Amino acid sequence: MSPTRPTANASSVFSAHGHVTFLGAGPGDPGLLTLRAVEALAGADVLIAEPEVLDVVRSHARANVSTPELTVVDDASTAAGIPVLRDAANLVMEAARGGKRVVRAVTGDPGLDGNAGQEMLACAAEGIPFEVVPGVATSVGVPAYAGVPLRDAQGTDVRFIDARSASERCWTEVGASDGTAVVSATLETVAAAAGELVAAGRKPDTPLTVTVAGTTTRQRTWSATLGTIAQVLKQAKVLPSPEGHRPVIAVVGERSSAAQRDQLSWFESKPLFGWKVLVPRTKEQAASLSDQLRSYGAVPHEVPTIAVEPPRTPQQMERAVKGLVTGRYEWIAFTSVNAVKAVREKFEEYGLDARAFAGIKVAAVGEQTAAALVDFGVKPDLVPSGEQSAAGLLEDWPPYDPVFDPIDRVFLPRADIATETLVAGLIELGWEVDDVTAYRTVRASPPPADTREAIKGGGFDAVLFTSSSTVRNLVGIAGKPHNVTVIACIGPATAKTAEEHGLRVDVLSPEPSVHKLAEALAEFGARRREAAVEAGEHVTRPSERRPGGRRRRTT
Repeated sequence: MSPTRPTANASSVFSAHGHVTFLGAGPGDPGLLTLRAVEALAGADVLIAEPEVLDVVRSHARANVSTPELTVVDDASTAAGIPVLRDAANLVMEAARGGKRVVRAVTGDPGLDGNAGQEMLACAAEGIPFEVVPGVATSVGVPAYAGVPLRDAQGTDVRFIDARSASERCWTEVGASDGTAVVSATLETVAAAAGELVAAGRKPDTPLTVTVAGTTTRQRTWSATLGTIAQVLKQAKVLPSPEGHRPVIAVVGERSSAAQRDQLSWFESKPLFGWKVLVPRTKEQAASLSDQLRSYGAVPHEVPTIAVEPPRTPQQMERAVKGLVTGRYEWIAFTSVNAVKAVREKFEEYGLDARAFAGIKVAAVGEQTAAALVDFGVKPDLVPSGEQSAAGLLEDWPPYDPVFDPIDRVFLPRADIATETLVAGLIELGWEVDDVTAYRTVRASPPPADTREAIKGGGFDAVLFTSSSTVRNLVGIAGKPHNVTVIACIGPATAKTAEEHGLRVDVLSPEPSVHKLAEALAEFGARRREAAVEAGEHVTRPSERRPGGRRRRTT
C-alpha cells in the first residue's frame, strides 16, 4: 500500500479532520515540480501557497480549488493601522478542521526553506494527519541552474547558511572551513555576508557567485570574490536599487567550480534566454509553439489577432455534418485546428462522437491539426509527408479511382477566408468537393493597454508572424512593433506583408512551419549571443537596446 494514499478506514478520518500536504514547489521553474506534487495538487480542496509560487502550482489544481490569499504585513502596514490578516498556520488549521484536503505550498523544500515545521507541529498537536512532499531546495536548485556544482570530484563539505539568522558561531565555523558555503541573502545584504566570512577567516580572493531569480528566465548571475562582490554589483548597476530586497543565493568556495561557470552555465546561455517573444495566436493554437520557445529560454506571450465565430448561415454546415452520417462522403479534409473544433462542436450539438467517422477517410493539413483530431478520438488517414500546407496535402492525396473509391465526394470544412488552392487541386484529381464555411475569422479585440504599449515601445524582444493576416491584424489592433524588436516571419509572403507595413524582417523560416520558425529565431539568438561573447561585450536582449537605436542585422 502506498503511504500517500489513505485506506478506506482512513478516508473517513480525513473527512472528519481533513488532511494537509506540505509541498515543496521548488525555486521557481514550474518544470521542477515532482510527480507526487502534481498528484497532490490535483486532489486539493484548498490551496494555500506563498505568493512567489502560487502561479507555479495553481495550474495543476482543480478549477474550483479554494486559494485563500496570504498577506504579508510589514511594519509600515502595522503603523498605518491596516488589520493583520490570518497567517498561513491559521488558514491551514481552519481548512483542515473543516474536513478539507489542504495543500500548503512553499518555495523550495518544506524541510529546508521557510518555517513549515511549525505548521506541521500545529497539525500534530491537533491530531490532523499530514504528509510532506519534498521539493527542489532553493539552495540546491539555484546553483545547479547557475552552472555552479557544489562539490568537485574529490568531494567537499557543503554548509547552508541563512544570512538573516546566522549566528556569530556559524560564521566563525564556516570561515575556518575550506568547504563550500551556500548563503541565502538579499542583493543588499550579500556583500555584508561576504564580509562576515572574510572577518571569520576566509581569504578575500575566495571565488563567489551570486544568483538572483534563480531557475526562472529572469535569472542573472555575477561572478566575483568575497572581497570584490560589492564593487561588482555596483559596477553592474544592480545596487543601489529599490529591488535590493530581492533574495539571492551565493556560493562561496575554491572547490565549487565557480571558475568554470563559463563552461557550465547551461541555463543562462540558452539562445533566447530571457527574451520576451510575442506570439500572435491564441493559447490553444500556440501551446506547442510556446513550449518550444520556453525550451530555448524565451518567455512567450500569446496575443490572439483573430477571433473565431460561427458562420452567418449555418444550414450548409448542418447539411454536411448530416451527410457524414448518411454516407455522402469518402473523405473529410481538415485544414486547421479551428475546423476540427467547428465540426466537433456540431457533433456534440447533435449528440454524436468520433464514431460517426467510421468508414470515412480523414485528412489533416498538418501536425497540429492531426493532434486536434487525435484529441477528438480520430486518427487521420492522411497527413502531408512533406510541406505542412494545402499544397503538401495535395502532393500526397490520391486521385479519384472509380474502381476503388465507392464515393467521389470530399467534405472540406474551412474558414470563410481560406484560399481555393485545396479545392482546385482536389477537383483536378477527379474529386467532387463540398466546400463549406465552418467558421468565420474576424479581427480580435485589442490586447490590454500595457501589452499595446510594450509592442509599440520596444518591450518585446521578438515577434513571430505566422501569416500575412497576423501581420495586418496585429498592427491593426495593437500598433506597429518597435524598431528594436526582432521580426521573424514564416515565409516570403508573410515577410512581404511585414515589409509593406514598414517592418524590417530579421528572421525568415526555411520552411512554412511554426516550429521551424521558432528554431530559426533560436539560431538568430545564438549567433547574436556568440557575436557579443567574441567581442567581449555583455550579452543583452534586443529590448535592452537604447530606444531608437539602430540594430545590426544578422543574416
